[in-house]
Amino acid sequence: MAATEDLSNNWTPTSWKSKPIVQDVNYEDQEHVDRVLNKLNRLPPMVSAQEIETLREQLKQVALGNSFLLQGGDCAELFDYCSQDPIEAKLKVLLQMSLVLTWGARTSVVRIGRMAGQYGKPRSKPTEMHEGKEILSYRGDNVNGFDPSDRRADPERLLGAYFHSAATLNYVRTLLDSGFADLHAPSKWNLSHVRSDAVRGEYQSIVTQLSDALDFMKTVGADSNGNNNALRSVDFFVSHESLLLDYEASLTRLLTSPSTKTKKWYNTGAHFLWIGDRTRQPDGAHVEYIRGLENPVGLKVGPTTEPAKLVEILNRVNPNKEIGKVTLITRFGADNVEKFLPQHIEAVRESGHIPVWVCDPMHGNTKNATGGVKTRHFVDIIQELSQTFRVHKSCGSKLNGVHFELTGDSVTECVGGSMDLTEEGLSTNYQTYCDPRLNYEQSLDVAFLIAKYYQNERNNKDFPSL
Repeated sequence: MAATEDLSNNWTPTSWKSKPIVQDVNYEDQEHVDRVLNKLNRLPPMVSAQEIETLREQLKQVALGNSFLLQGGDCAELFDYCSQDPIEAKLKVLLQMSLVLTWGARTSVVRIGRMAGQYGKPRSKPTEMHEGKEILSYRGDNVNGFDPSDRRADPERLLGAYFHSAATLNYVRTLLDSGFADLHAPSKWNLSHVRSDAVRGEYQSIVTQLSDALDFMKTVGADSNGNNNALRSVDFFVSHESLLLDYEASLTRLLTSPSTKTKKWYNTGAHFLWIGDRTRQPDGAHVEYIRGLENPVGLKVGPTTEPAKLVEILNRVNPNKEIGKVTLITRFGADNVEKFLPQHIEAVRESGHIPVWVCDPMHGNTKNATGGVKTRHFVDIIQELSQTFRVHKSCGSKLNGVHFELTGDSVTECVGGSMDLTEEGLSTNYQTYCDPRLNYEQSLDVAFLIAKYYQNERNNKDFPSL
């Protein structure tokens, strides 16, 4: 395994400290930081080696085209989101989306939340202007506060990140163990937001077919006496960006692998980690850190990603070319997919790597609305997603999953969707402290559209459009 090889190559959870680092945090009191990190080192793991290896195996099936990946959640979580209603709302929308995708694609869906740890945010500049004064940028709740008077980096927030992550994950597990995902008692499907009668009719048709299929299984006894646990509970995994390496290293543990019975390194703060567009330097600290982990990892791929550099990173992170170990999350922008994606597909194919190919149609499509707030247009999101499906198919490849910034709440941050949200309507419930997210209704829109895509593909065998 890769991690075993890395051990022989002098990899340790802190070997990244010998590499150039970006997006690092400057603390005023290093002794305070050291005390916090020592505490984190002694706290118990949040996830197990067995769960991580289960996800590895499931992502292998995704990479081979036998399953589909749905990854979604907040741009940057707030500690305040560690509460009953936000957690339930986020889990509900991801479960409903996955059910629609399973129906549409006729395949199982692997569910990964951007939650229980997504408290940090990379920034383009360390400072910003506020009321004519230069202040430190907000780096996420695990670094500093959003309030301009609370921008000093506070190491105690690292402990806050741990305990809020643990509490969130604990409640997610409690919900799933208590029947929250039971398909016999699904949360009410609310389609009242859909303005178009024709579109609402299409969505309702899908919901009706899902309900009829479940009723049929119940009638013939295919799901009786607990014979089909898949209808009552699901696997659900959590993920975040590997950004603050001192924090990640403190949660990295040498554990016995359930499959090989040998000792391997696992990040026990999440099942899945990714590194972003700003931190994927091949010789940098973040690539050095994730290359030694048994966890499945993701790499953001954008217009600035050179195909040769991408292959270099893949070779460092996954030298044994294990299928599905790495997820490539493309985020080009609606107008750039056809320009950049084919060369990335070809370079990866020639390298012999078999990754999970995922489309993130959010990050490349951020715009400023009237008044200066950031937004994203639903039409751009769907255009990038549609073009990514098309390019993969034309290149003899396959899109294996999707990655969204979303929330289960009815926020008003992205323009468009079946609810026809306008720029003027953004101020109704604009809540994000970071990037704009799809709301509950828009998230379901995307799932229904992808389901229709697969339905049309089965019927027409050509290039259906989203």
